[in-house]
Amino acid sequence: MEIKKVVVIGMGLMGSGIAQAYAEGGCEVYVTDISEDMVKKGMASIDKFLSKAVSKGKLEQSKKDEIFGRITPVKSIEDATDVDLAQEAAPENMDIKKQIHAQIDAVMPEHVIQAVCTSALCISEIASATKRPGKIIGTHFHSPAQVMKLVEVIRGLNTSDETADSMEDILKKCRKLPIVVSDSPGFITSRVWCPFGMAAIQTLVEGVGTAESIDAAIKSGFNHPMGPLELMDIIGLDIMLHAAEDLSENFGPAYAPPPRLKTMVAAGQLGVKTGQGFYKYPRK
Repeated sequence: MEIKKVVVIGMGLMGSGIAQAYAEGGCEVYVTDISEDMVKKGMASIDKFLSKAVSKGKLEQSKKDEIFGRITPVKSIEDATDVDLAQEAAPENMDIKKQIHAQIDAVMPEHVIQAVCTSALCISEIASATKRPGKIIGTHFHSPAQVMKLVEVIRGLNTSDETADSMEDILKKCRKLPIVVSDSPGFITSRVWCPFGMAAIQTLVEGVGTAESIDAAIKSGFNHPMGPLELMDIIGLDIMLHAAEDLSENFGPAYAPPPRLKTMVAAGQLGVKTGQGFYKYPRK
C-alpha cells in the first residue's frame, strides 16, 4: 500500500519534526494533540525551522510554502480518518500509548497503518490493545526528526510484511534510512547507547568533568557531532529516564539511571523542551 496521507498524533518536539519530515516527503499531513496550544507551538516550530532554511539559502521560499501548506491542524483524530497512516508521537509511556492506539483503532478504516513512536517500548504489547495487530509497527525516529536520517522500524510479533514494506517505502520517500529491527527492548540504538549516556551523567555527578568538558572530550576524542549530555537534553531527559528504567529491568544495572537523572526529571528539568537540562536554553 502506498502511503499518501498521514495524521500525526502528538505535536511536541518529536511530533512536529515527524510531521515536517512526512510533509517534505510529499505527504498530506494532519496534526493533532490533546493540547491546542501544543499544536500551535508545533506549527510555529515547523514554520521557524523552514524559514531558517530559506534564510540560509538551503530552501526556496516557494518550496517552504509548499511543504508548510501540506500540514493541516485538526481538533481530533476523528477529523482525520481519510488517511493511510496514523503516526503516534505521544510521551514514552506504555499506558498512554496503548490508550491512544486503541482509540485510533476504533475510528480508523481497516486499511490504516498505526505507527508507534518509541525508543524502547514493546510494540507487540501496544498492538495487543488493538484489533489490527498486523497493521501495528514501531518507528524510532531520532531527534531532531526532520534532520536525522535514521529511523528504526520495529516489527511486532504480528506485524505483516505489507505493513513493514509500506512503512519502509514512505520513510525512504522522506529521505530517511529505515533499518528494520526485532521487537526487543531498546532495539539497536537505545540498547547500545543508553549505558554510554548513563555513564556520562555519573561522570558529571562525580565531578570528573563539567558538562562542557565531558561533551567536548567525547566530540573531539570519538569524532561525535554532539556530546552525550547535550544530546540527552535534545532527546528529553524524561524520555531517557523511561528508556533507562525499562532497559535496566531487562538487562541489569549497567542501564540503570543515576539518581541525578531522576531528580532532574522530578524537578521538571527535561532539557531543551523546558529550557533547562544539563544546560540552560537558549544556550549562549
